Amino acid sequence: MQPKTRFTAVAASVITLSVSLTGCAGAGGGPAQGGKDSINVLMVNNPQMLDLQKLTAEHFTKETGITVNFTVMPENDVRSKITQEFSWQSGQYDVASLSNYEIPFFAENGWLAPLDESVAGRADFDQDDILPAYTESLTGTDGHLYGEPFYGESSLTIYRKDLFEKHGLKMPDNPTWDEVAELAEKIDEGEPDMKGICLRGQPGWGQVFSPLTSVVNTFGGTWFDKDWNAQVNSPEFTQAVTFYTDLVREHGEAGAAQAGFAECLNNMVQSNTAMWYDASSAGSILEADDSPVKGKLGYAQAPVKETEHAGWLWTWSWGVQAASEKQDAASEFVAWASSKEYENLVADELGWASVPAGKRSSTYEQPEYQKAAPFFDAEREAILNADPKNPGVQERPYVGIQFAGIPEFADLGTFVSEDVSAVIAGKTSVEKALDKGQKRAERIAATYRD
Repeated sequence: MQPKTRFTAVAASVITLSVSLTGCAGAGGGPAQGGKDSINVLMVNNPQMLDLQKLTAEHFTKETGITVNFTVMPENDVRSKITQEFSWQSGQYDVASLSNYEIPFFAENGWLAPLDESVAGRADFDQDDILPAYTESLTGTDGHLYGEPFYGESSLTIYRKDLFEKHGLKMPDNPTWDEVAELAEKIDEGEPDMKGICLRGQPGWGQVFSPLTSVVNTFGGTWFDKDWNAQVNSPEFTQAVTFYTDLVREHGEAGAAQAGFAECLNNMVQSNTAMWYDASSAGSILEADDSPVKGKLGYAQAPVKETEHAGWLWTWSWGVQAASEKQDAASEFVAWASSKEYENLVADELGWASVPAGKRSSTYEQPEYQKAAPFFDAEREAILNADPKNPGVQERPYVGIQFAGIPEFADLGTFVSEDVSAVIAGKTSVEKALDKGQKRAERIAATYRD
């Protein structure tokens, strides 16, 4: 089956679901009709994007005369809405926030306009400054570039330096999962009012399985082997899930089965937990001027077991709809929103800690950024060491670290995650959860072997 046919079939089910999810357009309303100097942008509602929304009219519109109408939605909703809009190719939205998971499939289906000349080809954009891992992950199989990163991230082990010092503990720069588990136990013993670690347990392929798939990789597992045999209930996958669920049940946060990124972030900010393995981009929030834990944190690499590295690779990027009748204006916006100029603007207006970083080499060289982001060196190292083509100990037929780079993964990962969350909640066993997931994965694998 060709990728275009495959993703179109998967998209059909997503579109059906999205009708019930997107009844309201979220902040910013629906797409404005606007004239030739007006574009519609559909994006996720994370803090960096909201900063962009606030700064656009006063700066981008004032400089270019192009009005930008934003539709802003929560992550799960915006994914469905974007899939619906771009698969229909109605042209209502000119630009959307897309990740390195979706962009290869969207490009394969002809839903995106190439950005090689319109953005990357601009001398003042400096494409060579974009970290190579992102340029590669946003390039289609035809060799054309279809996305430009707004910000990027890997994953890090975040910990309370002050508490580690208090209890005579040391976090290695490159810890193993066994070391992290031992440290979590010691913190639990030494700090009765604090948990040793926070780990996502909330259902969703982009929630619990973001960190958990990276754990599976370093424990020697994979979703599918190189011959498209499903491996969800393999010994290595089972060992990884057992370790993860045991760790969060024994030393993790309260309500872990429903805790995602936001809940773990709150636990760190409120000093309810001493460690957290998650996205490196959390550092900019934890080190903000109004953060109660600013200056108290250390940042180490993602924990490992059988691999040398385990950090993931992610970027929220901009893609231009192929059906857009305003591609010149859309490209102008993308070039500005991913530029050095925009990063400097955010630094001037909001401070260096708020810069949507993790994508440009030059950002990491800024002394002001280094001072505002004590996690910068660990994050840069993690991004440079991330290898989406070879994240484990064996060959695999897909690209991706914290996800399997196939269209069906969103459904598969979410399906299995429901039962993994139930394991954390004490409602089922790892074996039962993964046996169910194996059956779903086998059906997917069979279509790739045909």
